[in-house]
Amino acid sequence: MIETDVLTLPAPAKLNLYLHVTGKRADGYHLLDSLVAFANTYDVVKIQAASQLSLEIDGPFADGLLADADNLVLRAAEQLRQLAGSTDGAQITLTKNLPVSSGIGGGSSDAAATLRGLVRLWGVHPGLHDLSGMALKLGADVPVCLYGRTAFMGGIGEKLDPVEALPPVPMVLVNPGVGVSTPDIFKARTAAFSKVRRFAAPPETTDALITLLEDNRGNDLAEPAITKQPVIGHVLAEINQTTGCRLARMSGSGATCFGFFNTTKSAEHAALSLQKAHPDWWVVASHLISDVRAVEWL
Repeated sequence: MIETDVLTLPAPAKLNLYLHVTGKRADGYHLLDSLVAFANTYDVVKIQAASQLSLEIDGPFADGLLADADNLVLRAAEQLRQLAGSTDGAQITLTKNLPVSSGIGGGSSDAAATLRGLVRLWGVHPGLHDLSGMALKLGADVPVCLYGRTAFMGGIGEKLDPVEALPPVPMVLVNPGVGVSTPDIFKARTAAFSKVRRFAAPPETTDALITLLEDNRGNDLAEPAITKQPVIGHVLAEINQTTGCRLARMSGSGATCFGFFNTTKSAEHAALSLQKAHPDWWVVASHLISDVRAVEWL
């Protein structure tokens, strides 16, 4: 690879289509059962060979991040370099299109995209290194983002079981511009633990997927998140009221919510309506993707 080559990778928004808190370990970490998929809306990571390791951040949400050693992208790069025993560098540019700390795994997806790119750039053989273990140390969502395909997520994020491709359901993503602390949301949760609610046969249609999600499958973190940030409840109500909305949910610990629609046109109309009514909200029409490789190497 010559020095002018640039690898360009998407870092898609991660969505918890349902999220159940099923228990708590002795060390305080909560056990989860979640169906995770991705949206065709993403940050972009560009990687180029260089003598040193560096990071630049641009894009509409760049102001919410610092390009310092604590940035998850640089932490991922440094840990991979140490794991592989490499001294190589890389010039990394992150275009931040997704809201920061918003329940859609933006930072985790950025780190995963960085790892995929650097594995290729540095010639790291994944089979010789515990990339999944390293990913979990970076954050609970990093393993599923590195896996890059629809999966049931269990444990504290490290147990992944593949799910066959879901239908490419049109959707709207909405974030009201408020931040939430994931640890605070878990602490605020007072409900009993939920059951694991995995299904055997993958849904082949939008109707089938929605039926499964409505069958005792929800987001256990939505209630405490709404208590902390009532605007999240307002967002869900607004999405539900748009023409053609089939299902509205919060992702992760919030505050981003999503709504499912039957057609791309209805999702786009809903996005326009929501953006017009709330110009200070982040609103985008998108659709589900079951495999990040469908948009890999832009």
